[in-house]
Amino acid sequence: MTKLLQYEQQFKKVIDIIESRKARAYRKVNEELILMYRDIGKYISIQSYNSEYGDSFVLKLVDFFKEKYPNLKGFTRRGLYRMKQFYELYKGNKKVSTLLTQLSWSNHLKIMSLVKQWMRGYFIWI
Repeated sequence: MTKLLQYEQQFKKVIDIIESRKARAYRKVNEELILMYRDIGKYISIQSYNSEYGDSFVLKLVDFFKEKYPNLKGFTRRGLYRMKQFYELYKGNKKVSTLLTQLSWSNHLKIMSLVKQWMRGYFIWI
């Protein structure tokens, strides 16, 4: 055991490398998830706009996921509308779009909820 103690500082450097790479991997996965949600939201937004009944498009998509991919999580009616809202909130804003992937999905959900609450309050006072 004492022989291991003399290498502890060197071993700690290996642990630091592992932890650093794990953190980078998490950020990359988060970045891809955010971009995926944005792209799905864009697709739903366009399809809903072009469809006669936008809501039925989303419901049909939910049914498709339930039937073909029952183990896929987060693709409920609520989840898909959140993705649509996410896309519509940030579309066309080039300054914000580069920062989108820096936050987690749960942080984006909080922001969207606050914006929605603020908008309700704003329209009440107009």
